[in-house]
This record gives sequence, C-alpha cells and structure tokens, in this order.
Amino acid sequence: MSNSIKTSAHIGLVNPKSPENMGSILRASGCYQVSSIHYTGTRYDRASQYVTDTKKRYLDISPTHVTNIIAVAKTLSLQTVAVELVEGAIPLPHFSHPVNALYVFGPEDGTIEQSILDECDHVVYVPTIGCMNLAATVNVVLYDRMTKSPQLAFNNDLIVASRDTNNRTRIR
Repeated sequence: MSNSIKTSAHIGLVNPKSPENMGSILRASGCYQVSSIHYTGTRYDRASQYVTDTKKRYLDISPTHVTNIIAVAKTLSLQTVAVELVEGAIPLPHFSHPVNALYVFGPEDGTIEQSILDECDHVVYVPTIGCMNLAATVNVVLYDRMTKSPQLAFNNDLIVASRDTNNRTRIR
C-alpha cells in the first residue's frame, strides 16, 4: 500500500493572448503533471493553434474557457496561488506549495486584476531582474513545485521516464 499523498496542480490564465505561450504552457503542463488548464477572456479564442506544443499535450489537457478563475478553485476545492510581481508577494524560493492548488497567471501584456488577487489564498513572485515571459514563468513555478515535492524521487528512473526517443546517451 502506498503512503503517497495525492496532489494536483491546475493552471488558471487571465486573458491569455498568444498561441505560442499556450503551446509552451501545455508542454510544461504535461512535463509537470498539471491536471487542468482554465482561462478567461476572449483573446486566446481568436488565436490559431498551439504552435509550440510539440508533444501535443493539448490532446491530454484541453484548455477550458471559464468566466471566473476563482470559481474554478472553489468548485475543485483548491487553494489559489497568484503569481505576480507585486509588493508584499512571497518570493517563490520561500514558498511552500499547497497540496492541491490552482496557480493563477496574468496576461502576457498586463497584470492580474486586484479583485482576483484579493481572493487568492497566496501571492508569490519569481525573483528576477525584470519580468519573465508567461510561459517561462509557468515553467519556473511548476518546476519549483516539483522540486519541493516529497513524493518525487530524483533518480535514473525519472530520467528514463522523462526523456524522449532521441536521447539515449549515458554518462560513462
């Protein structure tokens, strides 16, 4: 019998606009075992396709349009974690991730609305000089969550499960 705790990570995007970023977010979601992606706004609906989703993760994780990101978290009983460069936010290296969370990211060309930030359980930021691209931020936050997970064993089994068919090299 396993002693592992069931965890889930979900992504909430506020009015995303770029199919390139969504494709990269989909790929990251597959790599870091995200359960679902939800987005608000209409700009992304007018975009063409997931051009950077080279692993075709959209077949497993289909982004769902919603009108209220916070309502998603309440429906799924998730803690909300806004990721935003705002004064008073917790630096990501000091943050303990909730077991079940909806990570809320703002648009590429804007910020998360104050009303949404006010309803979030946590607000964190990625310490950088300048702001990062949306997809890069999603990757960093999900990577941080994974590295802090006590359930994950960092060993050769993880490497074998993660690499693709083009990588079979070894250290001798």
